[in-house]
Amino acid sequence: MKKTIIRTVALTLVATLATISSCGKKYLEVEPIGALVPSAVASQKGVEQLLIGTYAVLNGSNWNASFTNWILGSSCGGDANKGSNAGDQSQMNEIVRYEGQPVNGDFNSKWVAVYNGVARANQTINITNSLTVPSQIADAAKKRIIAEARFLRGFYHLEGKKVFNQIPFVDETISYGAGNFNIPNDKDIWPQIEADLQFAYDNLPETQSQVGRANKSAAGAFLAKVYMFQRKFAPAKALFDVLTTSGRTSGGIRYALMDQFSRNFDADFDNNSESIFSFQASVNDGTGASNAAPDLVLNFPHNNGASGNIPAGCCGFHQPSFDLANSYRVDANGLPLLDGSANTPANELRTDFGLGAAQAFTPDPGTLDPRIDWTIGRRGIPFLDWGNHPGNSWIRDAGNGGPFSPMKNVFRLGQQGRLTDNSSWTPGYTAINYNFMRYSDLLLMAAEAEVELGGLERARALVNQIRRRAANPAGFVRRPDGTPAANYRIAEYSAPWTDAATARTAVRYERRIELAMEGHRFFDLVRWGVANQTLNAYLAFEGRKLNFFSGARFVAGKSEYFPIPQNQIDISPVGTLRQNPGYN
Repeated sequence: MKKTIIRTVALTLVATLATISSCGKKYLEVEPIGALVPSAVASQKGVEQLLIGTYAVLNGSNWNASFTNWILGSSCGGDANKGSNAGDQSQMNEIVRYEGQPVNGDFNSKWVAVYNGVARANQTINITNSLTVPSQIADAAKKRIIAEARFLRGFYHLEGKKVFNQIPFVDETISYGAGNFNIPNDKDIWPQIEADLQFAYDNLPETQSQVGRANKSAAGAFLAKVYMFQRKFAPAKALFDVLTTSGRTSGGIRYALMDQFSRNFDADFDNNSESIFSFQASVNDGTGASNAAPDLVLNFPHNNGASGNIPAGCCGFHQPSFDLANSYRVDANGLPLLDGSANTPANELRTDFGLGAAQAFTPDPGTLDPRIDWTIGRRGIPFLDWGNHPGNSWIRDAGNGGPFSPMKNVFRLGQQGRLTDNSSWTPGYTAINYNFMRYSDLLLMAAEAEVELGGLERARALVNQIRRRAANPAGFVRRPDGTPAANYRIAEYSAPWTDAATARTAVRYERRIELAMEGHRFFDLVRWGVANQTLNAYLAFEGRKLNFFSGARFVAGKSEYFPIPQNQIDISPVGTLRQNPGYN
């Protein structure tokens, strides 16, 4: 049911290409016995199916190999605690404490997922290049398919680069037959990632027949993001200027902010004007939930003695942090607390931490950014259309993860059964698309580039677009009687921005509260060069709430990147893959 967008044949290809995801050098090429025979797909239809198989990797296959980066991006970035209890998925505990070791299987799962996608892209490119025009494939189709495959290859390498930094770049010339498959990780691969995305930008059409496919604007957006990671602000700004004036979705819709913030996380509004590139989730389609979003299935309130309706009822992971909740406090004018005072006792958000579900609780009376209650499930506040969040009866272990529940990937009660899968162990397999990039993300990167290039007033205007949307009263969480669920107050920045440091702080703060829980925060802190001070302050504050963080420490020069998986080093010739600093 739902989306036939680009996933209708993905399952047959997953079975055909399953050998890619095994350990060893099979991530470089797909040639083992029982795998796809190139001649069987030597046609336009065949390479289209190979391309769909390349897109299919975007679902990550499970939470360990997630491309939504809810552990590596959100939890390691201080947006969320791992949540649940200490024993469930215990390998994640060391990761979010910045103590992850090279033998941790989650790192190997991520590595294999990255190169699974790369291998499929390369096979698509090779077989497409072997087809002749026009007898086997139309010229326009050949150009488009190769451009889409190179976009995806750039995307997957970008994922690996963000997580591991020093990784091999594997292109279509790498093969067992050529004997050149032992690729060292001794070079910076940003130039190759740029080249793939530039090729995609130059050759992809602006609209596609299926909206889940990457288009020209999506390629430009990710190319600009790669520039931002390298602090190449001028070329990034040039692309942002084009995209903010004429960028379009693959379905031909001009990029624009949705009128309500929450609609970006509602399956009934998937593929909207804000969706630049997303994983296309589908349910009740006969695949046993394989086309849903498996890497987010743990991230729902836990049925910890709750009665009545509860979304999914498992498993209590990805709980928003105290630090994130406090970041939504605003001053009397409705502006963020840019002075760093959000975690002080005077401003700290009132919570029910430590209280039983039946105990009386007075909700926080202070002023808050309205986006908080579309991002964080709080006791006594309506949780989508499920009624008020009941507190600890939806929390698996408050002492381990805190009192809050995630919201952005949760389905509405009115969507249960229709946009949730009915064939698996949990309705947590949903049809909600995950946006790898949405338009507000692009606008905030554009604002960053403007600040660094001196365009402070342009940066203010871009940030104010996002704040203006958040201030729309139609988008406030409301109680059944129509009154706002909390004391919401939000305003635009009215005074001119004349100081670059203050403007930079404002843009980065806005990025945190707009994109919270979406997998970006850790990578943002690293590329800004502020991860050490920010995350150690986070650990100190959060550690006063949760014993889980006692003794945890972010180590500058090490913790910015995760270890190269030991399994990958061991199966490579000695000296091929070098471990990241601090993990030897």
